[in-house]
Amino acid sequence: MPSQSVPVPPVASAPLVPAISLRSDLTTQRSTRRVQLTPKYGSRACAVDVRYLWCGAPDAPTVIVQGGISASRDVLALDGEAAPGWWQTLVGAGQAIDLDRYRVLAIDWLTPADLSEGDAAVVSSEDQADALAALVDALGIGRVHAFVGYSYGAMAALAFAARHPYALDRLVLLAGAHRAHPLATAQRAVQRSIVRLGQDCGQPEQALALARQLAMTTYRGSDEFARRFTAAPEFRDGRFHFPVEDYLEQAGRRFVERFDVERFLALSESIDLHDITPEQVPTPATLIGFPSDRLVPLADLCELQRRLLGPATLEVVESPYGHDAALKESDRLAPLLREALM
Repeated sequence: MPSQSVPVPPVASAPLVPAISLRSDLTTQRSTRRVQLTPKYGSRACAVDVRYLWCGAPDAPTVIVQGGISASRDVLALDGEAAPGWWQTLVGAGQAIDLDRYRVLAIDWLTPADLSEGDAAVVSSEDQADALAALVDALGIGRVHAFVGYSYGAMAALAFAARHPYALDRLVLLAGAHRAHPLATAQRAVQRSIVRLGQDCGQPEQALALARQLAMTTYRGSDEFARRFTAAPEFRDGRFHFPVEDYLEQAGRRFVERFDVERFLALSESIDLHDITPEQVPTPATLIGFPSDRLVPLADLCELQRRLLGPATLEVVESPYGHDAALKESDRLAPLLREALM
């Protein structure tokens, strides 16, 4: 029977850690492999170049790690790279997802542009799962020890388990469910409308930055904003500027520097097209949810836990960081991840 764990009490978040230098006996592949798949919204098979990172202890079990739509294959930075990976505090030698014990596999998300040999104009979470399954086969992995997915990555993990259960031992799902919540879909639909309006007006990058600003208000919790932005507004450039505006504008500028409009539109839409039947997922699962998450309400994870075919445990972690808690609460997630991977 599915079980539910008690909430984990709050503690301080772990600081960012620098890029690691891999031991000489750990292996790293950062490459591209061509695989075949038939897109969900296409009528024929096509060849796809999958960009991946595969690193860790040689001959160790492989753990797939995938994040949100803005995450890349660079889960961690390697050998002194300047920028840390997006989950640097949890993936690495001696970390919760320990490269001394596992090999981590991650890909860059596919977009319709990657499916150009076919006739699909849309990419689905099932396409991402099929690309990963084909990559697992091409690399000779055989069976994956675990698929750890956060946000859109959790959606792809569910699709993987539903479509390729023979290739997977366990699921670890953080802040992701079997379908998008309608309110979250509404918020993303407005963001996509902003971007399309910007395209029509010849200002796509400005529109993308604005859409990202709106998205940031859904990623974080109300308590964090209430504590963080208490200062009075400043009058400059002919109007009042509120402290939260400066934060949002910076987030928008940084996003535009590393993301393009078409990629955003495709992957945002892919989230809202996601719909997996939990009763078709036999893989044992650990679900991790955050009560402050307004994009993936805890009620959706409770429903997912109840409906999954395989055994499932739900861990509830109190955090002020909302959907981004999976990126901020490293100290509290580490023991949960270690246990889930055992």
